[in-house]
Amino acid sequence: MNGQALVTGAGKRLGRAMALELGRQGFDVAVHYAGSETGATEVVAELEAMGRRAVALQADLTAEAEMQALVPRAIAALGGPLTVLVNNASIFEYDNLETATRESWDAHMESNLRAPFVLMQHFSAQVPDPVMDDQGEPVAQGLVVNMLDQRVRKLTPHFMTYTLAKMGLWTLTQTAARGLAPRVRVNGIGPGPTLQGANQPDAAYAHQRANTVLKRGSNPADITGALVYFLSAPGVTGQLLCTDGGQHLGWRTPDISGVD
Repeated sequence: MNGQALVTGAGKRLGRAMALELGRQGFDVAVHYAGSETGATEVVAELEAMGRRAVALQADLTAEAEMQALVPRAIAALGGPLTVLVNNASIFEYDNLETATRESWDAHMESNLRAPFVLMQHFSAQVPDPVMDDQGEPVAQGLVVNMLDQRVRKLTPHFMTYTLAKMGLWTLTQTAARGLAPRVRVNGIGPGPTLQGANQPDAAYAHQRANTVLKRGSNPADITGALVYFLSAPGVTGQLLCTDGGQHLGWRTPDISGVD
């Protein structure tokens, strides 16, 4: 694939890595950010240094009007239709069934589910028609990659409203893959311990990585590798790649006989 991409939350962390990887793959990129203006500006500069066209676009993806406007703004800024949408921006804050509030519910649902849904609506409406390959079969000209979380494969009662929103996004990924075919492919990436959380102690992060099935976490290169795979696999849709060191496969729970 080639063309033009929109990556949300691309001013830092994994969004930044994916935006830069798209540039290396030949895409012009709209770099969305909420508050990371400096980071987004740096990403744009790096993309331009690759010879790519890039623009930083600020939007609050918990605000309906701003999420509705983002795809049209990206198309106008890049001068043509988008062929890739990466729904990466996310609010990730702790709550559980006892502590969740209407505010935490709304924040997680808006950022992790409503915004991707709206962006996918606008994205799918402008994707070019499929082209035919040398076997006479259609090749989708649109790709959506939704950033999920390995926890959709391994549910816990922690981060309750975040988890509910990501489960909804996983459902959206699968149903949209059905509804938008063959024009658009829709897939997901489910990171595990990849980058240390802002409020996560060093020891807790190291413990989390060391206690996956592979005794290691993943790195940003695992996430960008999954993205490149989806870019290069026209026969793949409705899939989730958990790039998590096997965290979602964890089975050494207290109910298993013989496990300490």
